[in-house]
Amino acid sequence: MVAVAMTAGVHMQDEHPVVDGEPQPQVAKWVAPKICARDVAVYYGTKQALTNVSVDIPPQAVTAFIGPSGCGKSTFLRCFNRMNDTIDGCRVTGNIAIDGRDIYTGNIDPVELRARVGMVFQKPNPFPKSIFDNVAFGPRIHSLAKDKADLEAIVAESLAKAGLWAEVKDRLGERAMALSGGQQQRLCIARAIAVEPEIILMDEPCSALDPIASAHIEELIEELRETYCIVIVTHSFAQAARVSQRTAFFHLGELIEVGDTEQIFSVPREQKTQDYITGRFG
Repeated sequence: MVAVAMTAGVHMQDEHPVVDGEPQPQVAKWVAPKICARDVAVYYGTKQALTNVSVDIPPQAVTAFIGPSGCGKSTFLRCFNRMNDTIDGCRVTGNIAIDGRDIYTGNIDPVELRARVGMVFQKPNPFPKSIFDNVAFGPRIHSLAKDKADLEAIVAESLAKAGLWAEVKDRLGERAMALSGGQQQRLCIARAIAVEPEIILMDEPCSALDPIASAHIEELIEELRETYCIVIVTHSFAQAARVSQRTAFFHLGELIEVGDTEQIFSVPREQKTQDYITGRFG
């Protein structure tokens, strides 16, 4: 892979500005992307799963990947933290840069990258450890805590950011597997946050949860986007519309369209996008 000059930007919308006490119309702004992908293709052996995908992912926003099962959205998501490296026969071409730096160069440590780019999977996957040790695992591995008190503070802060502290603060020594599914997923988010990432990837984080637990996760995503760049794969149109500011539609390994979420769901530019969101195929 070769370096890409970070000249592109992502079109976002400001809040309504106020001038002399009067709300003004929304104005467009351009922000430098946190993640810049250019001509990314992914192969599993001889099978091509993703074809020449180019997209910019903005900071401090939620970008949703939607599309039918098997369309390549999760494959593309895993490119951002090089999780595809763990799959035999998988090959990634093109360029992916975070803050202008190519993440597939030889001097990038994938372990360090995955601390910077946290991931939450489809099914909650807490470690067979205590609640405390689940969250403390990453800070211990990466030597982020100076002492026991510092580690305890990191765990408490991470659980608070994940909206779980009030529910577990008196039972940190209990097994994480004893938590409900929704609590386990929030624990996994706390575990990802604990290593101070800049980006959080979420691969259908609510698909295994009930509606109440899903609502908690969506509320949490809304809070976290003020601090983190979040990319979420979801099979739910309604969820994408609720939580994201940008949406990208994939079909048969190709990126068909990307834009502001409201535009994608109201006036898509591509006929395939229109057909998908209106249920003509799925």
